[in-house]
Amino acid sequence: MKMFEYMGKDIFAEFGLPIPKGRMVTTSDGAALAAEEIGGPVVIKSQVLSGKRGKVGGIKFVDHSEAAKAAAQELFGMTIQDLPVEILLVEEKLQIDKELYLAITIDSATKQPVLIASVHGGMDIEEVADEHIIKKYIDIELGMQNFIACDVVRRMNIPLNSSRGKELVKIMDRLYKLFIQKDAELVEINPLVISGDRVIAADSKITIDDEALYRQQDLPHVEERTKAEKAAHDLGLSFVELDGDIGVMANGAGITMGTLDTLSYYGGRPANFLDAGGGTGVEGTAKALELILSRNPRSIIINIFGGITRCDDVASAFASIKKSRNIPVPVVIRLVGTNQEAGRAILKDVGIEAYDFMQDAIKKAVELAGGN
Repeated sequence: MKMFEYMGKDIFAEFGLPIPKGRMVTTSDGAALAAEEIGGPVVIKSQVLSGKRGKVGGIKFVDHSEAAKAAAQELFGMTIQDLPVEILLVEEKLQIDKELYLAITIDSATKQPVLIASVHGGMDIEEVADEHIIKKYIDIELGMQNFIACDVVRRMNIPLNSSRGKELVKIMDRLYKLFIQKDAELVEINPLVISGDRVIAADSKITIDDEALYRQQDLPHVEERTKAEKAAHDLGLSFVELDGDIGVMANGAGITMGTLDTLSYYGGRPANFLDAGGGTGVEGTAKALELILSRNPRSIIINIFGGITRCDDVASAFASIKKSRNIPVPVVIRLVGTNQEAGRAILKDVGIEAYDFMQDAIKKAVELAGGN
């Protein structure tokens, strides 16, 4: 479960991590009042579970409360990566002398926590070269030992006996305690700002392990899914919205991922991930198609490898839908497996020739979407 930035900073404060003066607001008048209380220039940040807010105008800098109100009104009218802006964080504007990066997560290969740090923080951290990234693995039995934090600070070329160096050691220790006590999968500060003699968490990112939420009853529940994703979940379907233009439906997580990867390989851009699972009937298939069509795709690829799922059942469900309603975009179907000949005959009756091979079907779907 991902936490909003303002929630993450509340948790940071609980563990003694330094954060800017700020307040969460839900109205433009609230933003103006918060700016007046903070005093001086402020930054107003959209609270959405998405990165790259700054690049799309989701962060505004203003000098006074009237400007804060106008900026908040503009932000509340925005949608960032299909997520409406409904909450803002108003904070003091920091003097930024240097931006660092600091995070703790689980390394899947070694199955232990890893501390990641860099003196090149801020936007586009993903593009920082490996030689500028510091990693220290943490023995779960020993925890964050002082020598680990000290070694990281030294490798960041920050004097250990300076106020900044001492503060960084404290921050690493407290961040690890938060990571463990809150059952986190990721805790990240980007940027961790050096502002004069202060070291301040200018941003926060916290992801909690879903399987441990029963132990974290004090944490607020955050709904990460879009309306379409929530509707799919309620139907028992695995559905994730993406930013492409080719709708995808398959019967199994593995084959769905394979379909997305192959689409990308042939120059296509998937509009969604939809694992319809096995045994989806007419009603389930109809609702799955409605979800796909809600993304306004240019074409749809349905990739079925029939095992438990019978090809004739899938074909019958699709044929029934096609006869009863208009599907405004071309649909390409790959259908192999149990009862495939019977399924293909059913599809042929409604004007669709099924494909044998996934690659051929996907190349056709990309072509029909206006790609290669």
